[in-house]
Amino acid sequence: MFSVYVLQSEKTGKYYIGYTSNIQQRLSEHNAGKTKSTRPYRPWSLVYYRDSSSKRAARQIELKIKKMKSRIFIDKLIANQIDETFFNVN
Repeated sequence: MFSVYVLQSEKTGKYYIGYTSNIQQRLSEHNAGKTKSTRPYRPWSLVYYRDSSSKRAARQIELKIKKMKSRIFIDKLIANQIDETFFNVN
């Protein structure tokens, strides 16, 4: 099982989107500073996740979210206000 996740920096409010097979381990890695791009914004909180049937599907959803390039879209995602058809991947 893979999951797409959204983290929010408790320091700046910045969002980070990723995918993983182990959310708790990945969150720990981000908060330990093991990811260069998220290190300056620690600590991070998990604000959203969605399970996916495969690594490929999780990656596709991650990329779709990142392509939106919109904080408003991510806020709606976190509030579960995004239509389920958005998550349909080929």
